[in-house]
Amino acid sequence: MTTTEENTGRTLIRGARILGGEAGDVLIDGGTVAEVGTGLAAGGATVVEADGRILLPGLVDLHTHLREPGREDSETVLTGTRAAAAGGYTAVHAMANTFPVADTAGVVEQVWRLGRESGYCDVQPVGAVTVGLEGKQLAELGAMHDSAASVRVFSDDGKCVDDAVIMRRALEYVKAFDGVIAQHAQEPRLTEGAQMNEGVVSAELGLGGWPAVAEEAIIARDVLLAAHVGSRLHICHLSTAGSVEIVRWAKSKGWNVTAEVTPHHLLLTDELVRSYDPVYKVNPPLRTEADVTALREALADGTIDCVATDHAPHPHEDKDCEWGAAAMGMLGLETALSVVQHTMVETGLLDWAGVADRMSFRPAAIGRLAGQGRPISAGEPANLVLVDPSYRGTVDSARFASRSRNTPYQGRELPGRVTHTFLRGRATVMDGKLV
Repeated sequence: MTTTEENTGRTLIRGARILGGEAGDVLIDGGTVAEVGTGLAAGGATVVEADGRILLPGLVDLHTHLREPGREDSETVLTGTRAAAAGGYTAVHAMANTFPVADTAGVVEQVWRLGRESGYCDVQPVGAVTVGLEGKQLAELGAMHDSAASVRVFSDDGKCVDDAVIMRRALEYVKAFDGVIAQHAQEPRLTEGAQMNEGVVSAELGLGGWPAVAEEAIIARDVLLAAHVGSRLHICHLSTAGSVEIVRWAKSKGWNVTAEVTPHHLLLTDELVRSYDPVYKVNPPLRTEADVTALREALADGTIDCVATDHAPHPHEDKDCEWGAAAMGMLGLETALSVVQHTMVETGLLDWAGVADRMSFRPAAIGRLAGQGRPISAGEPANLVLVDPSYRGTVDSARFASRSRNTPYQGRELPGRVTHTFLRGRATVMDGKLV
């Protein structure tokens, strides 16, 4: 419940369990956390009665497709950031596979400015590694970094940088400004015509198989390249048990390798493809139950650093068709926290402090986002999300803020609900509704 005693630009969150710990109060004054304690005076502030709900730092997504420029029929920066705020996010990284591709300073600055204008969350553009995502020559990495957007993460996501020489050069180049190459690990020759995970189900359905080794071979090559160059490598949407083992080995060597997992790979398996419902068609594909178990355990033990949504909106005509013609991708921003609560918190694999680490602290650190993923303490930016973990509800895409509706969770009951999101002290979500 929220009440306003007087419009002072201050907000008191009363009785919140900070990172899932003991209940306390947080006073926001302007864009910063002014005080944390118990029994704090409201002083005419807007009062949010948290009633024991969980207070987390604003979530940070390393992997969001906002589609603008070029595919505004599926999403825009405005609708995508509204979806992000509704999901508890205060910052997202916008992937480069737009039209035109975000491979120049001009395009990344356009996306960055659209994010500032939207006002619902910070938008940090991701620059393409290669010109036009074609894998043949490096894009303007230095110019994108030096632009107003200050790009630090580069990815050809949607495509793999499969040329080892190009990948090595990219890793060498970004060392100059502490950048990171985020690799979409997919060996293209091994996945030609692939429609789903290669395994028992693909054999029974007669669909082209996407073998785990197509992901694992690229990750193995790239962790070795990153070690050789001494650069930062990030693995996008890691999806197999074998990939987990390679990343675990690389980290044991002390190499600068990080990895992300999507909510859908923590929950869904390739058994769902038996329905032939294209909502389950995604890149990388849904894997096996054994892979899901390995991914959950790796996120819990820190081998996988963070959860990233790979929010991939599509208009209905791209999904409401036969499986073979359907686009790959799923919505993620508005359901991510609920899926993580279901798969990680309610299974005892992570506590809420662990959720804050995997969904805010670590992704902000990997993306080098100043002011995001910060502790909830006095003097820190007031980027916050208040979550009701006791809530249970059925997913209804008609209520989504996203322009698209391609969620794999339609009609599924999931726990948890974001009730409030604050971006530098300003409410973007209040009492479960976008402001």
